[in-house]
This record gives sequence, structure tokens and C-alpha cells, in this order.
Amino acid sequence: MGKVIKPPSMLGMLGGGQLGKFFVIAAHRLGYRVTVLDPDQESPAGKIADNHICSSFSDKSSLDLMINNCEAISTEFENIPSETIKYLEQKVIMHPNSLAISIVQSRVKEKQFIKDLKLPIGPYEPIVSIESFSHLKNKKLFPAIFKQSQFGYDGKGQSHLNNIDEAKTVFNSSNETEFVLEKKLSLDKEISVVLSRSSNGVSKIFPVIENHHEAGILDLSIVPARVNENLKKEAVDYALELAKNLNYIGTIAVEFFISDKKLYVNEIAPRPHNSGHFTLDACNISQFDQQVLSLVGENLIDIRLENNAVMLNLLGDLWLKDGGVKTPKFEEIEESEVNIHLYGKNAPRIGRKMGHITIIGKNIEDLISKAGKIRSKLWES
Repeated sequence: MGKVIKPPSMLGMLGGGQLGKFFVIAAHRLGYRVTVLDPDQESPAGKIADNHICSSFSDKSSLDLMINNCEAISTEFENIPSETIKYLEQKVIMHPNSLAISIVQSRVKEKQFIKDLKLPIGPYEPIVSIESFSHLKNKKLFPAIFKQSQFGYDGKGQSHLNNIDEAKTVFNSSNETEFVLEKKLSLDKEISVVLSRSSNGVSKIFPVIENHHEAGILDLSIVPARVNENLKKEAVDYALELAKNLNYIGTIAVEFFISDKKLYVNEIAPRPHNSGHFTLDACNISQFDQQVLSLVGENLIDIRLENNAVMLNLLGDLWLKDGGVKTPKFEEIEESEVNIHLYGKNAPRIGRKMGHITIIGKNIEDLISKAGKIRSKLWES
């Protein structure tokens, strides 16, 4: 082990959304202080941090403030400019590293990285110019999903296409210059692995998660995933391999497709993950606690699943009814095994993540049924 940073040292967080907020809560509970850098004056993490530097992620004077005030810095999401990470890591402990960020913030680089490791990946083709389409004629990639290489998340920057002409139309009408064309797989299930990796290379793995999406946005997560143990082990092994080769320190998530009973790596998230929110209520330690521990150089905690769980996302759609904004009646679903987490965002928008609910218990099917009843009650109230 290298240097261990002890409380009440100041830690830094680049990004002020809900993932940053949960990091601040975890850090405070462990005795640390936190400075958040985020351009949004009303950012959820900024509101509860010890300091909030309201500035762009590229502002050198603000980055210098972070360097001077923080013992170590982490990130909330992958779209922080890699140049910012490079600048910081030269002068302060910075996890994740700039190489990992530069790879995963580009779908083209990320898929090549996965391919180079000889891990299973669905058929795809990088589209980096109009000439790239000439390589598609003899490849059976359609129907396909056309994804912009950078700054896409929760289904944004994605188009479902049936032929090359449709792909060319999207490419020509976009301001983006790099895309990935992915063959649509017939999906049995989607799963994710969330793990944390320490500075001495030791990893702790959370239970494998089964995920259900609506319109490209995570809707429901089920833990433990209802897939066979061989596939779970395979997914964990691949996630460990990816984290190791990224020289990753911190909490990371890897999403997988299961198609025709085979596993395919979908994408890597170099941060805590929406599907890992169940860890706040169902495990002895959360993904955010482990993120803090790995950042400060402490040993990670052995993970124990104390309850099975179903996590239900709450999108802004739930607040927007009858042409106005109406707060859902959460008091109608309050009970001991229902945990409501609201992120403190000011303005609900369609598709915007405003919170989540975790239902804990023993019987998975009962939990799924209860999630459905909660969803109906909130929508009807």
C-alpha cells in the first residue's frame, strides 16, 4: 500500500450530480471533507459539499484551487476532459487516471480496447468518415444501433437504423464526426458488474445485477441477477480483466448483453453506476464507500449482500403531469423495506433521473411485484 490519506483531509470531486452527491455523503460519514467542482450553481453535490467551486472543468485557476486544497480527487462521470485529468494527476492523487478516461469516453477507442483484450463483443464498425460506409456493404450489421462516439448517455446520441442509407443520413446531419454502428443483438438479458479496485490491485466485487431499460434509460435493476452462475462468473472475470488493464483505481461498472446464452461486453463506466445504487440499502458497504476508500488508499471492505433488492429509477416524467409540475406522493409508499432516494435536482425533465427507490427483502419475485405496485401508485397519485 502507498500513502493512506486520513480524515479529516479534504477530498475533491469533479462533477456535482447524484453520483457526486452520494460520494460526498459517503466521504462525510467516513470523516472526510469534500470540495466539489461543477459549473452548475444548483448541483446536488455542490449543495452539501464543504466547498463548491462553480466553474468549468477546463478552468486552470479552478483546477489549481482543487490541487492546493485537496489531498486526492475523483470523478463523477466520464465526460470530464481527459486533458483536465492529465493536468491534475501530475500534481495530486487522481483516480481514475487520464488513460482510462480517454479510452472509455470514446466508444471507438473503448470497443477497440475490449477487442484487443480478446473479450467477446458484438459485431460493430467504427464510422469516422463518410468513406467508412464503403466497408459495410458485405457486413451483415443491420438492423443496427448508430451511436455517437462521445457524450452519449441514457440513450442520447443513438439511432435505430435499418440500412446504410439511413446511417448516412444521420451521419451527414450530425455535428459529430465519430460513430459506432452496432449490430442489434437478440437479447436474453442485460447485466452489469460493479466492482471497486484499490491502489494495491485488490478488487471487491458486488453481486451481479440484472438490468431492464426503457428507451435506453435504466428502469429497473434486480439483485442478484437471475442468470446462471457460469455466466455470472464469466462476467466478473471480464470486468476484473478490464479494470486491471485500465490500471483502474476506484469503483467501475461493466455492462453486458446476454444473447443466445452468450455474454458480450457492452460498455464500461469509469465510476459508480446507476445499477449499483442498491448497494446503499442492500449491502454492508456501498459502491460510494468503496470509491472513497480506494481514493484515500485504504483497504477495501469485504462485500456482503444482506438483502435481495429491486431498484426502480424515478425519472422527471413522474413529476410532469397535466401540463405542470407535481411532486409525487411518496408518503403513500413509505414502509420499512422501501427506501426512497431523491437527488435534490431543481427542475424535472422528461428522462432526467430525479431519484430512485430500492425495495429490499428475500423473495425476488415478490420484490418485483411490489415495484410494479409502487410504480402504479405513484403514477396514479
